[in-house]
Amino acid sequence: MTRDHAPASESPGRDRAASFPTPLVLIGAGKMGSALLRGWLADGLDPGAVTVVDPQPSPEIALLCAERGLRLNPTDAAPAGALVLGIKPQVLDEAAAALGAWIGPDTLVLSILAGKTLADLKRRLPGARALVRVMPNLPASIGRGATGAVGSPEVGPDARAGAEALLASSGLVAWLDDEGLIDAVTAVSGSGPAYVFLLAEALAEAGVAAGLPRDLSAQLARATVAGAGALLDADPREAGQLRRDVTSPGGTTAAALAVLMREGGLPALMTEAVAAARRRAGELSG
Repeated sequence: MTRDHAPASESPGRDRAASFPTPLVLIGAGKMGSALLRGWLADGLDPGAVTVVDPQPSPEIALLCAERGLRLNPTDAAPAGALVLGIKPQVLDEAAAALGAWIGPDTLVLSILAGKTLADLKRRLPGARALVRVMPNLPASIGRGATGAVGSPEVGPDARAGAEALLASSGLVAWLDDEGLIDAVTAVSGSGPAYVFLLAEALAEAGVAAGLPRDLSAQLARATVAGAGALLDADPREAGQLRRDVTSPGGTTAAALAVLMREGGLPALMTEAVAAARRRAGELSG
């Protein structure tokens, strides 16, 4: 597996936009599809090069298309430079026939359909060659996501660069050499934000149990989790080292960690949780 970041520059978004494969067609503008779309536009994607296809667009997407000049649900279709699939996985079969009109021999197809393998996509979209399966996560909506991606053998350097540019708008991009790892990515980063939100919930409730007013405890827990995440992102040292740095021998943090790590504790529980999520991801792909 390799990890890639957008190249550093004074305007990395504009640099990425120059590599976007266009015209670009987004099929399905739900939460994740619309988050990606907003990131592309913020990076400088020409609105005139974008088509959005969604039979029931949200009022926000309809307004965005009207204000920025994006085509919404046109009656005509032609092969796109990039076709991004953001529909619900269960409607792929009924949508597949109509999707063919947007696919040409050079079209890059990006799929964020959970559980749909590259083989699934190839069977349903026989005209597609360069296929990239993507697993984003919720923080992509604020440009701080962690996205796993794996491409079909037909994804050459140019197609990969185009996919990289599109995905980097939402944060970190981790390319996988083995599609079999996508379930593990789903379990770690795809589902991972929920684990962190649960931590914030539990920390807030523990504060209430310790005597803090509920509003104050929730405020402190939220700021603590968000601040620790920001520090983890900004500091190049490993998480284990940061944990040790904040833990004074015999102090309050050490007392708490002795409970959290007792008989395996949180590390063992997290391993079990990720394993369960990975198994479920495999079941959904089957």
